[in-house]
Order: sequence, then C-alpha cells, then structure tokens
Amino acid sequence: MTPYAKRAAEHPDGLVDLSIGSPVDPTPTVVREALAHATDAHAYPTTIGTYGLREAIVSWFARRRGVPGLSIENVLPTIGSKEFVAWAAFMLQLGEGDVIVHPRAAYPTYAIGAAIAGATALASDDPAEWPAATRLVWLNSPGNPDGRVLDQDALRERLARARELGAIVVADECYAELGWDDPWSSNRIPSLLDPEVTGGDMSNILVAYSLSKQSNLAGYRAAFVAGDAALLAKLLVIRKHAGMMLPAPVQAAMAAALNDDAHVAQQKEIYRARREALIPALQHAGFTVEGSEAGLYLWLTEGKDAWESISRLADLGILGGPGHFYGDHFPDHVRLSLTASDERIAAAVERLTNTQ
Repeated sequence: MTPYAKRAAEHPDGLVDLSIGSPVDPTPTVVREALAHATDAHAYPTTIGTYGLREAIVSWFARRRGVPGLSIENVLPTIGSKEFVAWAAFMLQLGEGDVIVHPRAAYPTYAIGAAIAGATALASDDPAEWPAATRLVWLNSPGNPDGRVLDQDALRERLARARELGAIVVADECYAELGWDDPWSSNRIPSLLDPEVTGGDMSNILVAYSLSKQSNLAGYRAAFVAGDAALLAKLLVIRKHAGMMLPAPVQAAMAAALNDDAHVAQQKEIYRARREALIPALQHAGFTVEGSEAGLYLWLTEGKDAWESISRLADLGILGGPGHFYGDHFPDHVRLSLTASDERIAAAVERLTNTQ
C-alpha cells in the first residue's frame, strides 16, 4: 500500500484516508467523565471484571441484543476484541490437525489466530463444506469487510452444523449497532446468543463485542465475550496467569458506555450521513456497492482487479483497502471505511462526483 498512500497524500486538497476503520469522532463525555473519576486505581484490577462492569454487560445484552437471562458468569471483559480473536484458538487449546473455519471475506486475524495455535484455517461460508476436523467456527455478522448480516435462519444453520461436528462457535458481532438497509434499518441485527437461535442452550457458544465502534473507544481497548460459562471459566484461568486484565479506569468507562444508549444513537446517525453521501458519489464514479447492509464499511467493485481500483482512488487522493487483504476470494473488491471526518468525506464525495 505504501506507493498508493504516498500518491494519495500528494493530492492538492490532501489525503482522504478510508483504509482503516479507526474512529475519528470524540469519545463521549459520559465515558470520559467515568474514566476520570476512576483514576485512583492503586490496586491490581481483576481479570474477571468488576461486578458493576459485568452487570452492565448482562443488562446491555438483554436491552440491546435481545439476549435475556445471562448471569455475570456468562461474561468476561477483554483487552479489545482483536486480542481475543487472535488468541482464542490457542487459549482453547486447539492445535495441529484441528480446522478453524472463518468467513470467505474476512478480517485477517481469524486466520492469524489459527496460525498462532498451529491449526488449519478454512475460509468457508457453506456449513456443508466444513470437515469432520472442524473444532472452531468463527462467524462475523455484520461482516468486515462486506457488511453482510446473518439472519436467525443462517445462524441456526451454522450452529446446527457446528454441533454436529462438536465444534465451538464464536460470533464476532462488534458492528451490531450499525444496521442500514432493510430489514436491519428498523430491526435488531440477530445475535448468536438469541434464545431463538440457541434454543436456550449456550454450550460451546461465545459472542465477542467491542465498544471501539459504537462508542469511539478504540483507544481504550474495551471489549468483552459472553456465552458458555464453562468455556469462559477456562479462558479466565489462562487470562489470569497471562496478566490479560483491563485497567480499572477502563472498566469503569466501559460500564458507563454500556449504560448509556444516547451516544450510540448519535454516533450511528453520523455514520449514516457519511454513508448516504458516499454511496451515490461512488456509484457516479462507476463503482457498485455490494453487501454493506450493516457495519462500518462499504464493499465495492468496478469489475477490475482491486489494485487498479486502489490506484484510481489514489489518483483522487482517496485511500482504500484492496479485497486481496481480506482473503483469496475477492480480488476485484475494495473496502472503504466510514471513519473519516465529515469534511474529509465531503472532499471524497466532491472528487468522486467530478471524476470522468
């Protein structure tokens, strides 16, 4: 990406960096105040999390994700979601001979996690393809990079197949508050932990969630996992000995973020406006937006190799991510993030609209 980034940065009106989904908007005041009030953190924090944080996670799942009935034994904070994705297979003691399934269009860390554990990664969206050696299945809904949502039927199908194989299923749901197209514009994006999906049985199921996107807390490394209490207890022991604990002020900030829905709604409207500005401009410039029904990204193609599209965008001072970075199956796609300021989004729209 280096030559394309250099070329894009040379644009007379400056770079519009849509390549990385790192939030640019302010961290909510309610969260910052909670952090400030918790700075007398003289003791070691607990790996399992404070009671207040775990209660906030439980309440949030019931209120925002349609998952009632969790207890504090069903939740565990993590140092962001990326470390959990990378280390989950290793901590669950998977290894050589085990297959770890992840989506075809995928965030690279699923495959990295398989490599860390010494297991084999398999990119597949078809449960019928999953081999007998499958021991862990990663689901990502809404998806990064493609913004695809798995409805309840799709979740049930994947869970049923995993249970046939005796595999653990982990759903990465960190974009779940960002639904755009019908039916997700007005309906909750389903969680793997929804009782309508699990049938009331959470065994061998985990869900990962991050506050980086919904609450602009990427710099706080604030995330959590929920689901099977037995699996979480196993993870907790390893995490304790590895020192994988969230700082106490961050735990307080997380609880404040989870207990306040207003800032999440406000941030969603900011992303909605950016998305609604970018899509017609991209279409005018000859791109087709595919998937992207939810989440923080636009997944698009102009029917050419992604590097050609990245080069064309770089000439406009716009930096994106090539589909090659998200697996072997989408060489003609590009991912653009909604995480740029309103002023930079407006600049991108002007350049795309004026292109021939």
